[in-house]
Amino acid sequence: MIEYDTQNSLVDILIYIFYFITYGYTVFVMVSYLALGVISVIQARKYLRRNTYTDYLNILQSPEAPSVSILAPAFNEEATIIENVRSLLSIRYPNYEVIVVNDGSRDRSLTMLIEEYHLEAVDFAVNYIIETQKVKAVYKSKDPAYNNLVVVDKENGGKSDALNAALNVSTGDYTLNIDVDCILEEDCLLKLMKPFLEETERNMIASGGVVRIANNCRVEKGRIIDVNVPNTMLAQFQTLEYLRSFLLGRVAWGSLDGLLLISGALGVFQKELVIKSGGYDNETIGEDMELTVRMRRYARERGIDYVVGFVPDPLCWTEVPESWSILRKQRNRWTRGAIETLLSHKRLFLNPFYGRMGMISYPYWLLFEWLAPIIEFMGIILLILFSLLGVINISFLYLFIALIYGYTVAFTIATLYIEEITFFQYKKRRQLLKLVIAGILEPLMFHPFVVYCAMTGNWDYFFEGKKAWGSMKRVGFKRPTNRGQKITGGGDSKGKAPNIPLPTNTVRTRPSKS
Repeated sequence: MIEYDTQNSLVDILIYIFYFITYGYTVFVMVSYLALGVISVIQARKYLRRNTYTDYLNILQSPEAPSVSILAPAFNEEATIIENVRSLLSIRYPNYEVIVVNDGSRDRSLTMLIEEYHLEAVDFAVNYIIETQKVKAVYKSKDPAYNNLVVVDKENGGKSDALNAALNVSTGDYTLNIDVDCILEEDCLLKLMKPFLEETERNMIASGGVVRIANNCRVEKGRIIDVNVPNTMLAQFQTLEYLRSFLLGRVAWGSLDGLLLISGALGVFQKELVIKSGGYDNETIGEDMELTVRMRRYARERGIDYVVGFVPDPLCWTEVPESWSILRKQRNRWTRGAIETLLSHKRLFLNPFYGRMGMISYPYWLLFEWLAPIIEFMGIILLILFSLLGVINISFLYLFIALIYGYTVAFTIATLYIEEITFFQYKKRRQLLKLVIAGILEPLMFHPFVVYCAMTGNWDYFFEGKKAWGSMKRVGFKRPTNRGQKITGGGDSKGKAPNIPLPTNTVRTRPSKS
């Protein structure tokens, strides 16, 4: 117990307060991460045991399986779009459609789709239930093998606008929202829809799944056939980050019915509720989190007994940035998106009417997702300042830093161990060794950079008013080609997409009834 000297100056009192806040916050973070990890492991093992006896063939053969529309917005995705659409079309599910929305791409994305899938513009009545930018044309394939593929070409309006356009065209009862740079597992929809079929007491309004890193994985015919650890250290850091976030984070929040975010890379939503909630918000850059929170609020405020699920299986593989500059833009955007959502739904904060979402999930996101980098940054600045002023015991400071570093590395190693005893995706020892080394270096190299990105995101939001989405250059997935054969997707010799003549009156608009 600390005894206070009544002669202490104001500076001494402030230092004591700083100590208590710093240590208390650090311990609380460590304990909360550990608790979430334990819950996640229990739920993952329970899911695997239960899944052993699941016969997905029953769902696959059932004519009663809910209809699903896969919504895939695309903007300048020529590097990966063919493999990704092929992946979507090879999903094992009895009743689904794939809607790819070309959101005003300036590259050859649309041209490649037209040539690869033999598309032609069709006469299609777009029901503008949700207002969007103008739809230029709707394409369908002349090949019956691709009769469930719909390609929408529209003027650029951003990802949210593209998803809303896909909603207007969709016919399914549920929507699977993905990023078009993702590769899905064949049984992805079967596993994602299973919670909707099993839940009989409450209204399952949404469900998410685990997203993994596809960099350096071998892809053939839209399938991941060889899982590898990324070659670059930066992508390896993100691999560890995704493992912790999904395997030891969202699995726990899903079991507690406290999810505030279903990743835009993979999420199933009840379409009727999405539309009643107003669709995707064009004014935010964190559309996935904002929609999840808004749907939960809508259901709660209207007395709907709902639940949001999460499937621990690795069902989706995505490409992550391998450039520090592109990663900075991505994390800056994530920070601004989270701030937008938290501020626009501030009514939730410690509001018992919203149950766990208001009393646990929202405060946790506020304190440990938004404010954590700010608290950490200010803490580091003050530690350095106090050290220079000689008011902090240097030995104790080093011990404190060593404790945090050791805990972080140990938690990462534990995550890898849990991955190995559950879903076992990385089967080569050399690859695991790469991830272990990355885990040792991550707190020193990657984490400070993430804190820096979060700080710049806060600065850009509050002082610059930045709303830009930012770009991400795709490297593309590996796919085999014949020697000497050049993969082309049309266009002229300069790589520009040719002008594709559209038939007149290909798109008829139908005003919304609402």
